[in-house]
Amino acid sequence: MIADKEINKFVNEYCRLRDRQLAVYDGCAKLHELTVSELFVLDILWFAEDGCTQKDICEMMSANKQTINSIIIRFDKKGFISYAEVKEDRRNKRILLTEKGKSYAKDIIPPAADAENLAMADMPLDKIAELVKLTAVFTENMERRFADIKERKI
Repeated sequence: MIADKEINKFVNEYCRLRDRQLAVYDGCAKLHELTVSELFVLDILWFAEDGCTQKDICEMMSANKQTINSIIIRFDKKGFISYAEVKEDRRNKRILLTEKGKSYAKDIIPPAADAENLAMADMPLDKIAELVKLTAVFTENMERRFADIKERKI
């Protein structure tokens, strides 16, 4: 089934909005000489008081292991992170921000998180809930439809 022109118009508009949002994050990341992915990993680590595993980060960002591993290696070389053993699974390590990492991130992540919260708070609560709900439905639909394409390729 090929989408009609009206649906295609909405898809294009949605994609432009998504790209504008990503550009906002990209601009924030570049201010601090980070990539967007590095900014997102730093954000995850900032808010993970007990740290998190590389697998957790991959899942939260829907990113592949190689991408996250390279970021973790870069952050480790800069002294931004440390590792703690996961008692339940010694093969995994929890990744935590060091004091140096926290000092670096404190001028980046809290202002960015505040900007996100303020941007969201500019809308009424019912519209926020609707936005999140509809975005979740659209995302699930996309995952299903793109999985169909993948299945046909196999």
